[in-house]
Amino acid sequence: MSNISVGKQGEEIAKNYLVKNGYKIIGTNVRFSRFCEIDIIAYDKKSLVFVEVKTRTSDICGHPLEAITKVKYQHIKQGIMMYLKEHPEYKKFRIDAISVLLKPKVKIEHLRNI
Repeated sequence: MSNISVGKQGEEIAKNYLVKNGYKIIGTNVRFSRFCEIDIIAYDKKSLVFVEVKTRTSDICGHPLEAITKVKYQHIKQGIMMYLKEHPEYKKFRIDAISVLLKPKVKIEHLRNI
């Protein structure tokens, strides 16, 4: 499996997980620059949620969330500020991270408010 197909599979699993848990999906793979793409933008009952999804086939090379570096987090925040500038109707927001491990069985971990 290529990294792109693994990533797409993980994003689809994360999106289904969010919908199943009452989130409304507003957008996926929203690009703000060549450095910033928000994987999933969703709305829960209280606020807008920007979700970074990290997927790995296994944890042999580390946990998926370890891939969210300080620089990656800064790019995410820059994208969020651009989005909020275009959508001032949203007053409350948070950043979540979802890790998806595909093997030996699918395992989802959802960290809120990172």
